[in-house]
Amino acid sequence: MKSWIEGAVKGEPEAYKQLVNHFRGMALAVAYQHLQDAYGAEDVVQEAFTEAFANLSKLEKPEAFPGWFKIIVERQCYRWLRRKRHAVVPIQEVETVFREEDQTRDPEAQAMQKELQETLRSSIAQLPSSMQVVVDLFYFQGYTLKEISDFLDVNVSALKKRMFDARTKLKRSLPIRNLASVFNELHEGGKSMLHIMNGDHAANRLRESGIQGEILVWRELYTYGPVTTAMADRSARQHRAVVLEEELGIPQKGYLHIEALEEKLRSLQQFQEIVLWFEYDLYDQTMLSYLLHYFSGQDLQNIRLNLLCIDSYPEVEHFRGLGQLTPKQIGSLSGNWHVIEKQELQAGKQFWEAYSSSDIRLHQEYLKSGMNELPFAKVAFEAHLSRLPSVTNGLGSIEQTTLETIRSGIHRPHDLFRKVGDKLHVLGMGDLEYWAHLKRMSEGPYALIRMTGATSFPMFNQHDQAFHDAVMSLTELGVQTLNGEIDWSSLREDEYWVGGLHVRQGEIESMKSKR
Repeated sequence: MKSWIEGAVKGEPEAYKQLVNHFRGMALAVAYQHLQDAYGAEDVVQEAFTEAFANLSKLEKPEAFPGWFKIIVERQCYRWLRRKRHAVVPIQEVETVFREEDQTRDPEAQAMQKELQETLRSSIAQLPSSMQVVVDLFYFQGYTLKEISDFLDVNVSALKKRMFDARTKLKRSLPIRNLASVFNELHEGGKSMLHIMNGDHAANRLRESGIQGEILVWRELYTYGPVTTAMADRSARQHRAVVLEEELGIPQKGYLHIEALEEKLRSLQQFQEIVLWFEYDLYDQTMLSYLLHYFSGQDLQNIRLNLLCIDSYPEVEHFRGLGQLTPKQIGSLSGNWHVIEKQELQAGKQFWEAYSSSDIRLHQEYLKSGMNELPFAKVAFEAHLSRLPSVTNGLGSIEQTTLETIRSGIHRPHDLFRKVGDKLHVLGMGDLEYWAHLKRMSEGPYALIRMTGATSFPMFNQHDQAFHDAVMSLTELGVQTLNGEIDWSSLREDEYWVGGLHVRQGEIESMKSKR
């Protein structure tokens, strides 16, 4: 294509011809979707080529021609619509839009083929316009997915999803069973596909959406407890299982189910395509980085690895996660994922290696590395380090925000969780994790808060009505610490983990965070 454009700039007729031959079909399809008038589409495309060739010398990058030309086509469509004065002509009346059949066939075969074509065209006309244009370009005009992607500025995965949806609709609507076989070469969309995501609720919505493929729910909590770079190490995993059971109440047997999930990752060759569904917060970013770290060391061969990672959805005012979406909304995201490139795998590997390191210097160096291939990684990592004791009063972001929220008049545990969770939404913190933080803040001789009306904090799969109605208040030490009069980290005697960092008495100073 580059040589065609360079030749056209020089005024070479053959180069003009090649560009017209290659892009005319795509331009007609797009123009018809806008105008619903085949004659008008022909006029618009002719005008678009005239405009494009007149301005070809202004195009800095030849590879940008497909998208640039599409914009010109659409602009000409808007001009045509403004001056339109004649009636619409159905596409069925214009044979040139579709591939002509071999005229050497006998009359009976030709008549049968014409009837099949008319039936097929009528069915295609009932599809949404976005599907019509892709089916037209791919099947009838023979363009590759890459060519269609460049021209429509739609990623290949999304195009495949549109073709799969079109094929599904046509199978249901076509009255002649054999006719549906003409779409056998369209994307099967879901066979040999694996979706990996966080949360059973979101996974159920994904199933209900109709998106095909197997779903693997990644059940981990890398934001709490000890983590190591090699999480599959048996002794490290057993230690982690003990800590999660003691502090969160998660049964060791239940937690160690993660080994079965990792075994699933070791049998990936049965899948042709994998889609990672994750969100912007630290909770999800740690899972995503762990998986990218794993995949970076695997021979994926012909497996296509995709990523869908979002921090918002148009119809959700305060987006916190995929579990908020309806099956229809989550289904609308299908195909919006993109193929993970090598630099993204490397970025995920770097995130995980830094996050799981026991050396604070590697955490600090990661933030200075300027990695931006994963759009939410930097903010999530900053939120991770904000949990460390501050140089001001020895409080991490969770303790600091909790004390401020209690002082503002929020005293019930669940109200407190919602308020703190909204303020620190980038952490993606769950209630079980938060209760463990509250418990740590309320225990021992240097408690920051006191709880009245209940004697214990809920653990895994527990509900305590007394705790629900309990009241949280600041201790005198809590008030002094919040005012910056006392460094709480110099008093506390417990130990805990922030990523791979083991925070304990005597080693806190080197880890303190400036906020």
